[in-house]
Amino acid sequence: MSVGTVTQLWRYPIKSMGGEQITAAQIDHNGVAGDRGWAVREVEADETRSARQIPKLLQFAASYAESPSFDRRSPAVTITTPTDAQVQSADANCDSQLTEILGRAVKLTPLHPVDDLEHYRRAPMPEGIDPISALRAVFNLEAGDPLPDLSGLPQELSGFSTPPGTYFDCYPIHIMTTSSLNTLSAVGGGNDVDVRRFRPNILIDTGDAEGLLEVDWTGKKLRLGEVVIELHTTTVRCSVPAHAQRNFGSSRAVGRALIENTKQHLGSYCTVLESGTINLGDEVELLD
Repeated sequence: MSVGTVTQLWRYPIKSMGGEQITAAQIDHNGVAGDRGWAVREVEADETRSARQIPKLLQFAASYAESPSFDRRSPAVTITTPTDAQVQSADANCDSQLTEILGRAVKLTPLHPVDDLEHYRRAPMPEGIDPISALRAVFNLEAGDPLPDLSGLPQELSGFSTPPGTYFDCYPIHIMTTSSLNTLSAVGGGNDVDVRRFRPNILIDTGDAEGLLEVDWTGKKLRLGEVVIELHTTTVRCSVPAHAQRNFGSSRAVGRALIENTKQHLGSYCTVLESGTINLGDEVELLD
């Protein structure tokens, strides 16, 4: 059954920085070629960081100087800083420039092999920090707000900052529908709802359909061009969509709309069953 068309394709060369819109995406079981090929690592904690810990990363943008591929997922990148200066990943002073802007010692790191578990391991919680309070802060919850359901997240994330071999949050593909964005806007997000706040790989134009379609699609499969994906779980949302990014300011309205109307779940995390290419305009079919 046809449920829409591919209207946007994205890859994000550096975790938590602004991404690139592309017209075609090569996809295998590791996701879009070049997606999250790099990440920023905090030196003192010795851990990969995201905008949850360093919101200012969202003020940067990144683009590939050379095309990535399945066997070359971390080619050289060009970083555009919040003041629109450009830094190359190959520059000898790249790390020092990022450190100065971010106000903490960091280094830019490409993907490491999947068996380099120490690289992906989560740093221990500092002494004296209450884990539940820290978790509530990650989700920007106010008194009385419930924690979102985290049961769909991979168990390995209890010990690793990202799944080993990747810099994804959870799963290799993240999709959203226009109907979900429209629904969030209608229930309180208003004009602040922008797909760039949510950082999907694929945006599906679902026409006049209404509601949070991805919820009903959980556990089912979609065909997009040559690619077949399985929708594992709806995407749990932390505080990141409410933060300021390069092209717009912070939005309490978006954060509260997520908490009060979607249980902080919007979009879907997916795995890849059949590899291939997706092009803009490809039909999207719901298989079962």
